[in-house]
Amino acid sequence: MQVLVRDNNVDQALRVLKKKLQREGVFREMKTRRAYEKPSEKRAREKGEAVRRARKAARKLAQREGLIAGARKR
Repeated sequence: MQVLVRDNNVDQALRVLKKKLQREGVFREMKTRRAYEKPSEKRAREKGEAVRRARKAARKLAQREGLIAGARKR
């Protein structure tokens, strides 16, 4: 991953780097790897993540088909 520093503005480059790392999920992965995760806990977590992804996909499909109202715009 590469971030360019323009006009010696290191603070802005750090902000850009943190945003890129956040988007890639590096911080979340570091947090999960901090401690050992039992295989049963890992299976439960992955199953929960899969359920959330499936619900999100179903919700988006229903919104596209007009079955439910779309997200509110602020």
